[in-house]
Amino acid sequence: MADSGLKTAISTEVAGSSPLKNVLKISLPAVADLCSQTLMWTVEAILVGQLSASAFAGVAMATQIVILFFTLILTFVVGSSLIISRHIGAGERWEANHILGQAMMIGLGVAFLFSIIWYSGAVHLFRLIRQEGTPEARMAGVTYLRTVALFGPFAVTNFVAVGIIRGAGETHHSMMINLFVNGLNLVLAPLLIFGLFGFPRLEVRGAALAVGIAHSCGFLVTLWLLRSRRSMLFLSFRELTTPRMASLNRLFNAGFPTTVEQLATAVIQFVMMGYAARLGVAALAAHGILLRIQAVLSMVYMGFSVGAMTLMGRNLGASDRQLAERTAYIANSVVAVVVMGIVASLVLFSSDIVRLFVGKNQHVVTLGARVLYIFALVQIPKALDSVIVGHLRGAGDLRWLMWIVIVTGISIDMAINYVVVFTLGLGLLGLWAIHTLGETARLMLNVWRFRGGHWKFIDI
Repeated sequence: MADSGLKTAISTEVAGSSPLKNVLKISLPAVADLCSQTLMWTVEAILVGQLSASAFAGVAMATQIVILFFTLILTFVVGSSLIISRHIGAGERWEANHILGQAMMIGLGVAFLFSIIWYSGAVHLFRLIRQEGTPEARMAGVTYLRTVALFGPFAVTNFVAVGIIRGAGETHHSMMINLFVNGLNLVLAPLLIFGLFGFPRLEVRGAALAVGIAHSCGFLVTLWLLRSRRSMLFLSFRELTTPRMASLNRLFNAGFPTTVEQLATAVIQFVMMGYAARLGVAALAAHGILLRIQAVLSMVYMGFSVGAMTLMGRNLGASDRQLAERTAYIANSVVAVVVMGIVASLVLFSSDIVRLFVGKNQHVVTLGARVLYIFALVQIPKALDSVIVGHLRGAGDLRWLMWIVIVTGISIDMAINYVVVFTLGLGLLGLWAIHTLGETARLMLNVWRFRGGHWKFIDI
């Protein structure tokens, strides 16, 4: 009866709402949700940077380690989100909650493992990743990572849970949780870093404590939500403690290609950063500014990608392929309008945007403003491709997406870029021009794949 009621509710919602309304209802909260974390990392970097350059470098390295480890568990976040969306669309509430419980069980185990690695291996991780780092920077990084590790079981588990809630389409819940977490972090960080209003001055340790406390409180809020029946999902302790190998294999198979895809993307970005570093300090600074801007814009695109993925999964779960395709084209149109506004803003205020980061360093401002025109152009294929990827991911066409990133990344972003940047001597302008070519190639290939219709018949 419960499953029948849910199926009726989902069918009524789909029938009674326009595809445009559904796209905006899910995507806009996801944009706010995802952007809040990126903005909080930026604020934390600014606060820690006021302590010293070494503290800034150490915390930056520690943050990259945390992000890398989080990427490794995308297998289960993405896999569970895809499967749960299908079950919700089909009105199969028990199956959705079962997958949630299995994913959370894995998340708990991985959370404790990550915490042990971060705490016991912090010194070795920093020696492995950056030999040239100063002792002060390494010490700051070790302090930050070990402190965060104490809260790791809560923070990592909450990352998994909120990711599943977001991927299941309840983006208003994930938005409220992350706004609460990042808002609390924003309040605690300056108090604990600088010792304001009677709080102890803990500097780097204070920054890590602010992160740990905020995410632990977020875990409690998420747990309450998943047990309160205010969500479509319910966390059953029985499902949490009873592993089923068939479900675990299903989760792994559905999510593993996405993890490989994200790791490949990270490697491509790292190689491009290395190319920029070889061009000199000014080029590296300008490239770093563009990457920071891109991090924020990518969260906007990812918000729409999450909406596309969720709606695709629900519509296919309800066996409504026609609505799935119509919703996909509407989502593409919405993002096209959004990205045109972004491009216009980047072009009109190019120098002012770069100047926000480097002040009066005219050489970097001039170079950055010139490259920003190409940077603005790349946003068009990047934004449109993010949504197409969301459609294909929601349909389960995951291995295609993985191989497209790997093949185009190696052949275009790495190989051709090297020739253009160094052999032809086109520098940072050439680097971003070829990156635009790579994004355009990925967009065209993914559009071709989507129009082929293979995605309509994938079982996950």
